Amino acid sequence: MMWGRVFIVDDEPDLRASVVQALDLAGFDTRDFALADRVPELVSYGFPGIVLTDIRMPGIDGLSLMNRIHAIDRDIPVILMTGHGDVQLAVRAMHEGAHDFVQKPFAIEQLIKIISRALDVRRLVLENRTLRAVAGQIDDLETRLVGRANAMIDLRRRVRTLGPSETDVLIVGETGSGKEVAARALHDLSPRAQRPFVTIDCASLPADLIESELFGHEAGAFPGAMRPRYGRFEHARGGTIVLDDIASMPMAVQGKLLRAIEGRVITRLGSNEDYALDVRFMTTSRVALEAEVAAGRFRADLLYRLNVVTLRIPSLEERREDIPLLFLRLLTEAAARHRVEPPTVPPAFISALASRAWPGNVRELRNLADRFALGLGFDHGDTQARSAEKLSDKVADFERREIEAALTAHHGHLRPVYETLGLSRKTLWEKMQKYGIDKTQFAASPPAEG
Repeated sequence: MMWGRVFIVDDEPDLRASVVQALDLAGFDTRDFALADRVPELVSYGFPGIVLTDIRMPGIDGLSLMNRIHAIDRDIPVILMTGHGDVQLAVRAMHEGAHDFVQKPFAIEQLIKIISRALDVRRLVLENRTLRAVAGQIDDLETRLVGRANAMIDLRRRVRTLGPSETDVLIVGETGSGKEVAARALHDLSPRAQRPFVTIDCASLPADLIESELFGHEAGAFPGAMRPRYGRFEHARGGTIVLDDIASMPMAVQGKLLRAIEGRVITRLGSNEDYALDVRFMTTSRVALEAEVAAGRFRADLLYRLNVVTLRIPSLEERREDIPLLFLRLLTEAAARHRVEPPTVPPAFISALASRAWPGNVRELRNLADRFALGLGFDHGDTQARSAEKLSDKVADFERREIEAALTAHHGHLRPVYETLGLSRKTLWEKMQKYGIDKTQFAASPPAEG
């Protein structure tokens, strides 16, 4: 008997019976339901299994069932069964957290593979939870994707969900926001973690050799090709390929890339033989690929294949409350890298960081931390005015940022904070309550993201 349970939910008795019989013969522990209403009662945060459900059913439909299950535990894999007319609906559901979908009629071998992978994902999730609980360790993602902003909390949740899966992922975000950090975290949470992690900068590939670089070539494929050569894709066997800045990929190569992603096969230049490709693809983009499609610079079918699951990395502008904490952690790393003592940072300086524009995002903030660690200070010439606000909102925002900056600088200790700000302990406490500031969040900070 294989590990884990499979709940099968479908109102068609013949289909349900045939799926149950096939899965039982394959060694799965199954339980079937004609209606979805009882299923949420039978799953829990520690549920050792997955759910396979039809989308269209009377009463609670498959999408509503998925949402109810994910309200209990976001990491329970839900696989959707769909008719031809519901494929777009299923794709949209994957954006919302579905593990995978199969289109009716499906081959039972295909379904067994999908279920097996989903059970592996669930088993790893439960094992990791147990190990973390026993070791009392902080989740590793907290040390990579740093931030208290809701956008970062949601990003870490999605990375935890997607990491152990085999799903290809499109990662979008502004320059310097941490797209490759998220890709690496996804890889390290996956069963491929011990296999190669290959990043390919699409913008820097030589135009005349791009196909050879990616797919490899046989001897004599072009002038100067004296011997066969593996491409970058084959070097990533069993691991993860990150196609960085995918919008820079020439149109002439996008068709071959689509074939490689869809069929997991490549053909070397000068050869007619297909080579199987056991990899997981991740792609990153700093521009809206939909706009590139509209402009005729990117294939619509390739975009459709890439954006089944999309991770969006927030810019610093969207999480300004994280900037003080992030800067201090980057400064600590910079001081260690340059072998100097971390300099003292005045609270007013930290507060000023949150009102400045950061078009280069975390990368730009890291550069500032490097300069500050070396005693080169802060360039005020790039300060950007904040959006117009009511005076009361500006005062409240200023107070909150000053208090958070002081708490950050003094590691959550209240006495130096109220002495520095010229407040009584009672007044400081009241303002912290007013702005929802928790001092324990400033007591210790994990290392910053890259």
